[in-house]
Amino acid sequence: MIAKVIVDVPSSQTDRSFDYAIPEQWVDIIQEGTRVIVPFGPRKIQGFIVEITEESEFKQVKPILEVLDVIPVLTAELIRLGDWLSKQTLSFKLSAYQLMIPAALRAKVTKEIHLLTDSVHLPKIIQPLFKMENRITWGALNENKLVLKAIQEAAREGFLEIAYLVEEKGKKKTERFVRVSGNRHQLDDIPARAGKQKELLTYIEETKQPLKVTSLLEETQMTRATLTTLIKKGYVEEFEKEVYRDPLGGVEYEKTEPLQLTEKQSEAIAPILDSLNQNMHDTFLLHGVTGSGKTEVYLQAIAKALSQGREAIVLVPEISLTPQMVQRFKGRFGSQVAVFHSGLSMGEKYDEWRKIRRNEVRVVVGARSAIFAPFTNVGIIIIDEEHETSYKQEENPRYHARDVAIWRGKEHQCPVILGSATPSLESYARAIKGVYHLLPLTERVNNRAMPTVNVVDMREELRQGNRSMFSNVLLEQLKDRLTKGEQAVLFLNRRGYSTFVMCRDCGYVATCDHCDISLTYHRTQHALKCHYCGHEEKMPETCSSCGSDHIRFFGSGTQKVEEELTKVLPEARVIRMDIDTTRRKGSHEKLLSAFGRGEADILLGTQMIAKGLDFPKITLVGVLAADSMLHIPDFRSAERTFQLMEQVSGRAGRHDLAGEVIIQSYTPDHYSIELVKAHDYERFFQMEMSQRKVGVYPPYVYMVLLNISHPELTQVIHVSEKIVTFLKRELSEQTVVLGPVASPLARIKDRYRYQCMIKYRNESGLRKTLLEIQQHYIREINQGQLQISIDMQPYMFT
Repeated sequence: MIAKVIVDVPSSQTDRSFDYAIPEQWVDIIQEGTRVIVPFGPRKIQGFIVEITEESEFKQVKPILEVLDVIPVLTAELIRLGDWLSKQTLSFKLSAYQLMIPAALRAKVTKEIHLLTDSVHLPKIIQPLFKMENRITWGALNENKLVLKAIQEAAREGFLEIAYLVEEKGKKKTERFVRVSGNRHQLDDIPARAGKQKELLTYIEETKQPLKVTSLLEETQMTRATLTTLIKKGYVEEFEKEVYRDPLGGVEYEKTEPLQLTEKQSEAIAPILDSLNQNMHDTFLLHGVTGSGKTEVYLQAIAKALSQGREAIVLVPEISLTPQMVQRFKGRFGSQVAVFHSGLSMGEKYDEWRKIRRNEVRVVVGARSAIFAPFTNVGIIIIDEEHETSYKQEENPRYHARDVAIWRGKEHQCPVILGSATPSLESYARAIKGVYHLLPLTERVNNRAMPTVNVVDMREELRQGNRSMFSNVLLEQLKDRLTKGEQAVLFLNRRGYSTFVMCRDCGYVATCDHCDISLTYHRTQHALKCHYCGHEEKMPETCSSCGSDHIRFFGSGTQKVEEELTKVLPEARVIRMDIDTTRRKGSHEKLLSAFGRGEADILLGTQMIAKGLDFPKITLVGVLAADSMLHIPDFRSAERTFQLMEQVSGRAGRHDLAGEVIIQSYTPDHYSIELVKAHDYERFFQMEMSQRKVGVYPPYVYMVLLNISHPELTQVIHVSEKIVTFLKRELSEQTVVLGPVASPLARIKDRYRYQCMIKYRNESGLRKTLLEIQQHYIREINQGQLQISIDMQPYMFT
């Protein structure tokens, strides 16, 4: 038998399967999706088996050296998905498969077999292996076909487990437990003077199940010495047991019951339930205003899928993976929920992934990568806040989670729900055309009013002599909330203290030595930082260009706003949330919980507070610089501004108290800000679509962005021009090729960057042409000088 293996060498020459012979003793054991160690030239490397065939076109094939899995890490569906994904994103198959397994399995792995039960349950042939201890290394195995087969069967039955001991972080977590030993003596055998030993042994015996050593000593107030004596005498045995790490820090969630759906919610959920009952794939766009009860619709649809014995995948944007979202799912589905996001350690991710793979959970809630959860019977896939750009991966493979969700939905014949108060233009256009099924939820639950929105013209404030970052209206309303004991949220899409540092005498701006970008001042470290490459330097006392000491800060970041707040409202308690204050694990939850408990009056933050928050006492939302995203050179800037304003507005007045929103802007007449007043998404959609039609932008066309970078400017210009000439020659006349031009950030990490753009409607040979470009420059790319990145669905144009 021959295994076709994708090897762990990410390069275009190795981006295909290689044939390896399956040794006789593994023929019945090896399956597609298994990781193996194979000889590759002089090296031994890891690979994924993607197919098993009976013959090879090559006369001589090397044998597989080692099998890393008894149960495959990739399902047959994920193997097909990886193949499709690599073609869609023009990336290596290996990169696609590595997305689907936790980082712990990508590290260097040693393997052990753990006994999970009494050895008498094992097939007789392998019982002797576990006579001395309950774990053996894979290397200690006799590679006899019958032995391996017996181990595989015992692992399937749940009597054995194959443990991957990965270097450092990916190790399994174990804790020490004790139980009464099999050859125990009578309690009377313990001398009368050893009363504590007798007491401890009685406690262990009465419990009738293994006890964690730390908990036992804590509960009985006994010393370790007393326990050690019992172990030495043979009354009690101590052993190690694997425990899952808890990514939620042992929090207990109160069980919640399904709520009575409103008429609108019932209308929205009906087609989803029909799709579930008929085992049919359909893509639904749930367009629900903020506070309309989308989450309850999700929860009840998931409950239906679970009642059919199927599984659910729920994606939420990384920044809105708040404790509140987890709480809602855990409260409804309890221990059936696994959680996946970037804040987890390598070991925690590994444990959550294993729970999914072992069918111990049936719902996964997570950020982008959770779409690859190794479920085998998916019943529903939900993407909340589907417009969020964090669903698009910005490094290879550059996939969009929405596309992967729809692919998997078709595979499993299950519904996919895209939910948002402000859907992306592409999704809404597809829904209007009937490609997606539109489900409107236009009213808030219990007919609560949408918050009133007041747009303040900051130019007028300046004319009236107000140079503060807070308009008079906002300051008055903040004071009002403080006296009423209500809470406010202040939003500013910029961290740090100030946006840039400039000399008032000569106009010099402090920039990064390695990137064409100004440095941001961070007050706490009194340092200038580059938010692209991480370069950091001390804040200068004098201008390095003219020597003047008139160096001043311009623009405001969250740190500066916090400082200003303490000056104008000294009595206000402020919590600041941005990347700088939430770096530490668990800090996100701690800050939000403190705000929820009423320990602060004002929550000040960046994008991470714009969505997912639901606190009853928030009655005021202030947006400090609504224009910060509006003037970025990006055709989606108006769309992003509207989405963000609408999302932030939705944090106010979600419960009994009425909400108010104050948006400060220097361009208050722009339609993306003007239409937030009326919460009118449909009108915004029409206006933005007319702009896109004139500019020939998505969704009227598809786009591809090619980014070319090199340490030498002349070389990057030369290659860019050759690529554009080739594209214009190869592609049809209807396809537009723009460029080459210097990228908006023309240099990052000492590499010069150029880009070109392709706009097309139908271009059948596009992928083939782009692959030819990759192949042509393969030598320079492999030498590490030239980099060519191709983004088939660009969201970032820097």
